[in-house]
Amino acid sequence: MTTVQANRQKAQSKRQKWLLPLCAVMMGCSHSEEAPPKPVVTVKVVPVTTEDIQISITAPATVFPREQASVAARITAPLHDLRVHKGDTVKAGDVLATLESRDVVAARGEAAAALTDAEANLQKTSGGTLPTDIERGRGQLASAEAALNQAQKIYDRRSELFKLGAIPGRDLLTSQTDLAKAQADYDVARKSLELLKTQSGEKDIAIARAHVEQAKAHLAQADAQLAFTDLRSPFAGTVTDQFQYPGDMAQPGTPTFIVMDLSVVTARAQVPESQVGQIRIGQACSFMSSDAPASAGPGRVTVINKAVDTTRRTVEVWCEIENHSAAVRGGVFGQAAFITGKIPAAVVVPLAAVQFKEGTRTGTVMVVDAQNVAHRRDVQAGETVGDVVRIIEGVKPGETVVTEGSYSLPDGAKIKTGEAGKEAGKDQTKAEGKEEGKKAEKEP
Repeated sequence: MTTVQANRQKAQSKRQKWLLPLCAVMMGCSHSEEAPPKPVVTVKVVPVTTEDIQISITAPATVFPREQASVAARITAPLHDLRVHKGDTVKAGDVLATLESRDVVAARGEAAAALTDAEANLQKTSGGTLPTDIERGRGQLASAEAALNQAQKIYDRRSELFKLGAIPGRDLLTSQTDLAKAQADYDVARKSLELLKTQSGEKDIAIARAHVEQAKAHLAQADAQLAFTDLRSPFAGTVTDQFQYPGDMAQPGTPTFIVMDLSVVTARAQVPESQVGQIRIGQACSFMSSDAPASAGPGRVTVINKAVDTTRRTVEVWCEIENHSAAVRGGVFGQAAFITGKIPAAVVVPLAAVQFKEGTRTGTVMVVDAQNVAHRRDVQAGETVGDVVRIIEGVKPGETVVTEGSYSLPDGAKIKTGEAGKEAGKDQTKAEGKEEGKKAEKEP
């Protein structure tokens, strides 16, 4: 081999030494470009916790007031003045509106005058005319009695003289006739006096008293008619509706106001027939209206219907609730919950963390590991209480689950916690920072 050839081989050998590492670097770069890193998804997470939860049966319910009244006029008259309007709070007996009353006032005055006349007639009958008639009858009876005594003496005297032959028989007959007439006059006078005392007087007084009572009844009726010109609230509550205004003709059968007592309300729920057997009278219950996030106060079961709605296969159950703060409005729709038991230290997650299979209590959650990687896991859910759900099987306390952003999140995806999940996922955030720091050091 010549010296030139030897030099060429040495140069080629050196080039190969430099080219091999360069190719390796280039091949490595090409591999990295073919497999880019997985994207990082921002989600919100919370830790799995334990808490005591109550087992309850929920059912749709409608709220009814403890008392409700349609306030209507008792007489037909124009509406004169309104004292309240829809939404006002009233007390028992408060005047809600007044009716035109001039004709009623006039009728009452006429009834009062009739009563005065009847009372005067009674006083005259019992203390004036009849006593005079009685005294006159007594005088007539006394005169008849004196005449009778005189006729009796004359008859007795003439009877003795006739026996002695001193007078003729016609004189005795005349005295006997006078005695019979005097006796008849006495009997008539005595009977007349008895009639004045026992029959005529009592009947006339009774008739006069009846006229007084009749006049009093007419006056009471006029007072009632006058009272009916004021429309009053039958109990304390709230005016929830108003149908008439000043000038409208108020009449019986047409309500002017509706008043509800909402201090205590009743949520009438339709509980499925298969679940109503777990509910008992006196059990605790509550109501959550569909138009407000806050629920009413605590309640208790007061009525469980004995009949089943054959159309819906439900049983009506009443939950009576104290509503002092007026948190629930009359007629509102919502959910009634009937407490049937309690589970201590139950494993719970937010309801938003579970993706349920339709029509079942099974579903999936995204569990985040220490490397901030989300893994899909099947769970078996139990009762739902508010915004949390009990997990029977699938996760353990202390694990972290995704609450927002889990929809369509692939299994094994790299995640980053959002602003709302910093406290729950601060360990994952720290680990994520370390990983990003290491990557930054490796980058040229």
